[in-house]
Amino acid sequence: MSQSPWWSPSRHADRRPALLARNRAQAAIRGFLAAQDFVEVDPNALVPSPGNETHLHAFSTAMIGNDGAARTMYLHTSPEFAMKKLLAAGEPRIAAFTHVWRNRERGQRHSPEFTMLEWYRTGEDYAVLMQDVAEMARLACKAAGSPLLRHRGLSCDPFVPFQRISVAQAFRDHAGIDLLATLLPDGRTDRDALAAGAQAAGVLLAGDDTWSDIFSRLLSEKVEPHLGHDRLTVLDRYPVAEAALARTCADDPREAERFEVYACGVELANGFGELTDPKEQRRRFEAEMNEKERIYGERYPLDEEFLAALSLMPEAAGIAMGFDRLAMLATAAPSVDDVIWTPISG
Repeated sequence: MSQSPWWSPSRHADRRPALLARNRAQAAIRGFLAAQDFVEVDPNALVPSPGNETHLHAFSTAMIGNDGAARTMYLHTSPEFAMKKLLAAGEPRIAAFTHVWRNRERGQRHSPEFTMLEWYRTGEDYAVLMQDVAEMARLACKAAGSPLLRHRGLSCDPFVPFQRISVAQAFRDHAGIDLLATLLPDGRTDRDALAAGAQAAGVLLAGDDTWSDIFSRLLSEKVEPHLGHDRLTVLDRYPVAEAALARTCADDPREAERFEVYACGVELANGFGELTDPKEQRRRFEAEMNEKERIYGERYPLDEEFLAALSLMPEAAGIAMGFDRLAMLATAAPSVDDVIWTPISG
């Protein structure tokens, strides 16, 4: 039997308690940020480049100028580029609750349009962001009247100290793989070495899988299901090949200052010690777009203004959290659609 539409009175009555808890959580988090002197900003959603990661897919549109000429624009997949321009302009602490759009994403934990909470601290170590996420998880639980985050029979207590573990240690513990042994001293990857470890761990591979493909499959199949049980897990120090917009670790060029936070096996947030080298960032973007073109037959333009702003940006730590996911876990809702006021139908 199919469900009634979300706008039917009976179903809305069932959903309303979780929606109101979402509102209380958002208000509490805004209060937390304001108390720490964050300025809430409102980045534009229509952008010339939606982001330059291989597996992120954007929605595109045409912006028609006064001369009638059309220019391809995108709905952003993250407010990151715009917010870093504000850091370059001189803002020291900023945050944004903003809608973002990601195509090819639909499921219990994914919606093509969702709310992202993103915030930045200049001049601070990226580890402080881990404490921020833990406090926000506690605030969300209080707002929902729950002592725990819950999802699909699993629970996570954000009121106890979180676990911080490196990606390399997690791969050893849960996949039996020495991940750093598949990386060369300069961070380049050894695909065959990781493939051998994956096959020994029972993970099926395709002949054209790259090191990154294999890494992602191991992470999703062998590692993530074990994270965030009983307490929050911070998965820290990603391989530099998966650094995205994070800077390299000072003590090991094979690793980057990137981390993700998990609860009940669900990724909640993705944080960086931010890269501010425009040449290195351009190199990474171009490599990602080359891979995107190889796999999907498309590429997105680079945001040249963003790359120019990086040279002015101070040292900073930044993070993005899926706010709908946090609300879902705090209310024990089955899916993110249950905590989105007007979910996308179909």
